Amino acid sequence: MSYGQGGPQSQWDPWKPQSQQPWNGGTDQSPDWAALAEASETRNKRRRVLFIGGGVVATLAIGTAVAMAVVSANGDNNASGAPSNLPASASLPSDSADSTPSFAPTSAPPPLDPEDFISSVKKDTAPLSAETLFPGTQLTMGETVYKKGATADTKKCATAAKGTLPNVLTKNDCTRLMRVTYFKDGVAVTVGVAVFDTETQAAKAKTEADKKGFVSALAGSGAKAFCTSGVCRTTTNSYGRYAYFTTAGFLNGKDVTTKDTKVFQTGDDLAEFTFRQIRRRGEAQASAAAGQ
Repeated sequence: MSYGQGGPQSQWDPWKPQSQQPWNGGTDQSPDWAALAEASETRNKRRRVLFIGGGVVATLAIGTAVAMAVVSANGDNNASGAPSNLPASASLPSDSADSTPSFAPTSAPPPLDPEDFISSVKKDTAPLSAETLFPGTQLTMGETVYKKGATADTKKCATAAKGTLPNVLTKNDCTRLMRVTYFKDGVAVTVGVAVFDTETQAAKAKTEADKKGFVSALAGSGAKAFCTSGVCRTTTNSYGRYAYFTTAGFLNGKDVTTKDTKVFQTGDDLAEFTFRQIRRRGEAQASAAAGQ
């Protein structure tokens, strides 16, 4: 191969045996192969040292990362990894809204039922008399004022009733029969309250009573005898352990007909008042029991 002045200069690569040395001004000189081999060996050694050193650094870096992970997993700053007294993180409460303390809804106990206290002699223990059920000297229902007449109270229930009612009261073990009379404008009504030990007995007495039985009209204290003969209007009902009856008619003995609305109204007013009084009796005892 010839080399001419001014010709293209070849790039010399010491790692390629067939490449040319730099142009030296036309002097033809063979390369020093021994020197080149020594230089190549030196470079290879340096590369191996760098590679080994880099591997050590990488190993140390990985070891450090693992050590940090171990320390972090221990939950404290001690590299010894001694367990702490805290529970596992999964059992610690969070700061979310669910961590707010909650309480089961509470409610006041249901009020006591007044009827429970007037349905059995075991609970119905408040004082009882004709005066406690029908207090005062008169009764006002709406705009109507009735005067109060005589009262009566007996433990022999059959003696204060007529017709078929005495037998009904006796058969169902009536323990007491209280009566009171109210009157106004020539019309009078007697209310009879029969007392039993249980609600079942009172209800049965009500069912068995018929139109041929009624409480005896009670005269006195401003009301003369009435309903001793002729036709009078009667009612029957029960509430709790009480059965209550009304006998209403004219003070002059006149027969009652379906057109005599005053008689019907008087009987209905006293029946309603009797129910309310029995109900109030139950309410008073329920209230007293709730306050204990």
